[in-house]
Amino acid sequence: MNDIVTVVGQGLYLAAAAVIGLGIARILRIDNTLGCLVAGVLAALLLPIIDYDTGLRATSIRELVFFVILPVLIFESAWQLEPKVLKRWIGPVLLFSTLGLVICAVLIAAITYYGIGHPEGFPWVAAMLTGAILAATDPVSVVNKLRQEKTGEDLLTLVDGESLFNDAAAVVLYSLVLGLATYGIVESSSMGAAAPSLDATSVTLYFCMVFFGGVAIGLVFGLITTLVILFLRSPSAALMTLVIAAFGSFYLAESIFHVSGIISVMICAIVARACLSKQNNTYLINAGPTWEWMGLFFTGIIFVIMGLVITFEMFTHQWLAMFIATAAALGARALSVFLVAPLTRFVGPPIPKSWRLLMSWGGLRGVIAVALVLSLPVELPYWWTIQSMVFGVVLFSLLVQGTTSGRLIHKLNL
Repeated sequence: MNDIVTVVGQGLYLAAAAVIGLGIARILRIDNTLGCLVAGVLAALLLPIIDYDTGLRATSIRELVFFVILPVLIFESAWQLEPKVLKRWIGPVLLFSTLGLVICAVLIAAITYYGIGHPEGFPWVAAMLTGAILAATDPVSVVNKLRQEKTGEDLLTLVDGESLFNDAAAVVLYSLVLGLATYGIVESSSMGAAAPSLDATSVTLYFCMVFFGGVAIGLVFGLITTLVILFLRSPSAALMTLVIAAFGSFYLAESIFHVSGIISVMICAIVARACLSKQNNTYLINAGPTWEWMGLFFTGIIFVIMGLVITFEMFTHQWLAMFIATAAALGARALSVFLVAPLTRFVGPPIPKSWRLLMSWGGLRGVIAVALVLSLPVELPYWWTIQSMVFGVVLFSLLVQGTTSGRLIHKLNL
């Protein structure tokens, strides 16, 4: 009973801080994520004064992130995509989220590894973890500005769709590298069972099994979700079914079949959205607004937690690592976009140069990067260095990239 009370207390504390953060954002006219970050910092300063222990620990944060927050965020993002437009851009989206992701992650890893130049304290596997985390993009502020400017569904779907598939693939890559970092045993629930071996062939086969296994589970679960909603014929029941589908597809993939739950959630949402596209004004009348507030709520909680764990010592002790990581994230993202963009004409519509510039600068690091770095096991000796680097990049994204993307959209006449 005491454990339940503690969990409820933690949830209420985080939820209250998130709501306060939204209020701060409205008063200061800043991004909601930045407001929630400020609220988290203020909450951390308040804790010693009121002598309150939130009970948040590295292990509990990890479970909260992977089993509660990420399934909702991924499902919500996938649900917002327009199926017909996504079908036209699926080739470029997949190319950016596979080849582009790998290029970006490897470049970030190489720059941070050689930039820090401390193989004992920051080995290559730590650099690869950093690359996998920072390869995940979250251009939510750019997407919002594109919607405000009414730039058209094509550009909006390309940016939003690439971010969604990119995030899902980055979570799988992160989990695989984390398994290698912990001597081949994937302790994170994001991957499931133990990695079979450290050789390249086995790792590649394991990655394909986890990735495509998640696709298969998501496809089946999406079709079942569609049939249940059509059978029940009720907006409330449809909404309840979708929420169950988000968590159920993740749990089924992770705990039963030991494949990627994140990929499963994403595919489940896309399949259900496509099959039910004609039911928006009937059974799904409340689905859009509900997923929006759930996405906002859990995003706010992630940034509140970031504010709770961020410390002044990160900036005094790790400022150089933060600078190197920020430069690596910016350079790697731009280079990967401009290397992959010319290839998209073979799998879909060509991408104009102005769109490439926006994708490069608008590839912000946000909630997914924060969620992944918060789930790092503290047993890894370099976890604090990676966390400091990722926090530095996210702060740069919020304060610089997010605030200037609107002017870039106007300058490019998008």
